[in-house]
Amino acid sequence: MTRLQDLSRGEAMSLAALLLFFLVLFALPLGLLAKVGLSDAGLPSLGPLAEALQSGSVRRAAWRSFESAAVSGLGALVLGTVLALALGLTDVRMKGTAIFLLLLPMMIPPQVTAIAWVQAMGPGSPVLGWLGIAPPPGTPHPLYSAFGVMLLLTFQHTPLVILVVLAALRAIPREMSEAARISGAGPLRLLRRVLLPLLAPTLLAGFMLAFVSALGNFGIQAILGIPARYTTLPVLIWRRLSSFGPSVLTDVAVISILLAIVAGLAIILQMALQRRFRAHVTGPPQPPLRIALGRWRPAVEAGLGVYILATLVLPLSALLATALVRTYGLPLTAQTVTFDNFAEILFRQAATARAFVNSSLTAGAAALVLAAVSVLTGMFLARPGRNRAGRPVAALVSGGADMSYAIPGLVISIAFILAFIRPLPVVGLSLYNTLAIIFLAYLTAFLSIALKPVVAAFAQLDPALDDAARVSGAGFGLRLRRILAPVVAPAAASGAILVFLTAYNEVTVSALLWSAGNETIGTAIFNYEDGGYTTLAAAMSCVTVVATVALMAALDRAGRHLPPGVVPWRM
Repeated sequence: MTRLQDLSRGEAMSLAALLLFFLVLFALPLGLLAKVGLSDAGLPSLGPLAEALQSGSVRRAAWRSFESAAVSGLGALVLGTVLALALGLTDVRMKGTAIFLLLLPMMIPPQVTAIAWVQAMGPGSPVLGWLGIAPPPGTPHPLYSAFGVMLLLTFQHTPLVILVVLAALRAIPREMSEAARISGAGPLRLLRRVLLPLLAPTLLAGFMLAFVSALGNFGIQAILGIPARYTTLPVLIWRRLSSFGPSVLTDVAVISILLAIVAGLAIILQMALQRRFRAHVTGPPQPPLRIALGRWRPAVEAGLGVYILATLVLPLSALLATALVRTYGLPLTAQTVTFDNFAEILFRQAATARAFVNSSLTAGAAALVLAAVSVLTGMFLARPGRNRAGRPVAALVSGGADMSYAIPGLVISIAFILAFIRPLPVVGLSLYNTLAIIFLAYLTAFLSIALKPVVAAFAQLDPALDDAARVSGAGFGLRLRRILAPVVAPAAASGAILVFLTAYNEVTVSALLWSAGNETIGTAIFNYEDGGYTTLAAAMSCVTVVATVALMAALDRAGRHLPPGVVPWRM
């Protein structure tokens, strides 16, 4: 009996749905992008790519993209690893609160991060003004530079490294650390000879994750890079597409492919190095070792506090102060304070309410759909049972998810414009300039985030569970509904939460897909700042931060009553 004959009706329908999902949302848009960018007179050709590389602006933008991503990735790796080791291996107090605050910048939109830092460090900074250390009026802003772009990209992506390293520390069997301590190894020797070698693949993955995320980060690179004339590939794509013209889609498709090539090469290098440095361990995951810091504990806790104050409290304080004055640059005093900016964006600007509704709908729908797709894909990919007929299809979906995550969001946007700029065949409906195209782009861009924890959960299942259900006569739907899905539900919920929080505040994917009436939170804030309405941008940014913190706090509180692993940042 062939593999296809082994499939039940439910399995066949599920595989057909996954294959259709892959073809429509991955193969079609990315294939059209490659066709437009790598063809000349209708024939496959590398000529357009070679011609683009002859442009000085494209070469400079490509180098700056690589430079900013590499430097900020290294910075995020160092900071994130140090912070994760301090939280994961020592007896510092209030770990839960510290992790929550350290991960919060990852959930704040990058354009909000950029706006907050611009207002915190410039000559008009209300916070530095209170302290009497603000730069003199007319002084060039220190963050409008290559250094400023790299610094903020580092702070933005350090939480990614923290999450990855904390998860790896929990996966290392505690017996290895205890054996080293019994043998007389001190904390530094334990770290250097045992933990860091075991963490080498994780550290490499953390760097590449920060690198790829920085490569496609549009908000920080646009708000800081444009005034500094430090143009990267994402900003160059946005500028070219905004200029219109008969060949604009071809031009941006070629630049998008160049950006995708850089990201793809980084992922290939990561996979090769991880195979070389991989270390196999045995034993179940346990809570990591808690090293008593003794008299050094207050100093370590103070260091954590200073980092949180510098990277979170300072910029957000300046953001709030800017939102409370009538004009940017005014000092915040009893005479200048006003709530008119908040009233304007909350009650007078209809676009604000639409943006929050649109972001909530698209992010929530994407999270739910991707959770379901991840469960199906993970089941066929891991196949806890004997039937492996669906593995090739699941591998296609998983590979597409990894590729789309490695490709920056602006490239995904260009691919979806090419795929859906014309009305759909048969039905004649157009998705372009609608909220639907943003929702579909989210499915492509964020599937990897939802899929990783689910695949890991399926990999830990005993195949006997599925075999026993089969022997008992349970069909595909019953096994999925009553046995497999409930077991991996915490992992699916964790992935869905990360997808929602990521999509809720993003601007990179929707920057080129939004239209009047279909604004998202990220595009609304960027448009205020880009239009010179700095105080309104600050006010909406404050509202967005409050909404994000409230949502994360509610999830954190609910996580006390949920199975372990549902809320990603809870230890």
